[in-house]
Amino acid sequence: MLTLFPGEIPTYLFTLPAMLQLELSSNQLSGPIQEFDTLYSHMIIVSLGQNQISGQIPGSFFQLTSLIDLDLSSNNLTAHSVCDASNLKVLDLSYNNFSGLIPSCLIEGRSLVVLNLRENHFKGTLSDNVSDHCNLQTIDLHGNNIQGQLPRSLSNCADLGILDIGNNRMVGTFPFWLGRLSDLRIIVLGSNLFYGSLTYPTRDRKSREYFSKLQIIDIASNNFSGNLDPQWFERLASMMAKFNDMGNILSHQSFYRDYHDTVAITYKGQYVTFEEVLTTLTAIDFSNNALEGDIPKSVGSLVSLHILNMSHNAFTGRIPPQIGEMRQLESLDLSWNKLSGEIPQELTDLTFLSTLGLCRNKLDGRIPQSRQFLTFENTSYEGNTGLCGPPLSKPCGDSSNRNEVQVNTSRDHVDIILFLFVGVGFGVGFTAGILMKWGKIGKWLRIA
Repeated sequence: MLTLFPGEIPTYLFTLPAMLQLELSSNQLSGPIQEFDTLYSHMIIVSLGQNQISGQIPGSFFQLTSLIDLDLSSNNLTAHSVCDASNLKVLDLSYNNFSGLIPSCLIEGRSLVVLNLRENHFKGTLSDNVSDHCNLQTIDLHGNNIQGQLPRSLSNCADLGILDIGNNRMVGTFPFWLGRLSDLRIIVLGSNLFYGSLTYPTRDRKSREYFSKLQIIDIASNNFSGNLDPQWFERLASMMAKFNDMGNILSHQSFYRDYHDTVAITYKGQYVTFEEVLTTLTAIDFSNNALEGDIPKSVGSLVSLHILNMSHNAFTGRIPPQIGEMRQLESLDLSWNKLSGEIPQELTDLTFLSTLGLCRNKLDGRIPQSRQFLTFENTSYEGNTGLCGPPLSKPCGDSSNRNEVQVNTSRDHVDIILFLFVGVGFGVGFTAGILMKWGKIGKWLRIA
């Protein structure tokens, strides 16, 4: 392994005796890559990521028959020809300026385990001829110009754990068939043109094995609509398990190094890239769609969930108090919906909650005044005309005055009752007096 300083790639590197690994990442290297000599035919790993290398990738790269791990990420490369690398396991071309169609060999082949083409300018559609012996475990195509539908033949990738096609132009209904992939942990479909209902198809409703390992799902900024099927939350077994803070890093082991998967999600209101993804990082982002109806109470069963974002939809009804059971929740965003009623007191049990969004709803009543709710600012609640109490300036009314009114009202009731009793007593006495008088008169008459 070689470590160099900033500058152009030294030409002598391409004439050195045979090496198995070339590690030049994060050195601010610039200039083009020269053709590799045949002395490098046994090269296993080439890592030139996070430099300033420009130009085309030499064709000799992909004629290295022993090459299994190629990292050219975060450079300024503009051309590619990769289909000759028949034994390649890891290909990372992310954060470059590649364009054109994605070579079908990358999707259809049998050797690749990691395909990372994130943040480039690839276009066109994805091949639907994925091999029956697909070995892909990570597919990251985030931030390109890919169109069309997600190939259903990806279901042949039985070991697929990460699928990120966010921020493209892909269309179609939600791919429920992905739920059959038992190792799938991360799905990112956000910022595309997906549409339709999120209700499980009839043929899939009886199966309880769908998405059992899923820990991150992002379908934000699409056109999903209709009511949210309660089964969405009832099937996420990995988020129902008792929280364990001893998570493992999602990675792929090669002969000489570990390739760590990354993911970018909205975390506490910020778009954050996690360079290392722990198996304990859990998130659900359904924001910016047209979902409506009640938020299913079954969401409360996700006791190990960290991030829940269902903002910018059309949800109605009350906030489920069952959310208070999600004790690991750090970020909750239900803003810009049509939720009504009071804020459940149970939400004060979320002692790890550091970000709360309830603004622009139809909530009313007093804002809870305990635990984490003492730390949230106006922005968490604004746009709910019925809410009152700190941190809002709108008071809920003086409780002492209400008590005084109640006491006075009670006294008035007592006075009225006493008056009635007095009146009744006076009437009874007056009547009795008359009767007694008439009694005496009658006695007198009988004597007479």
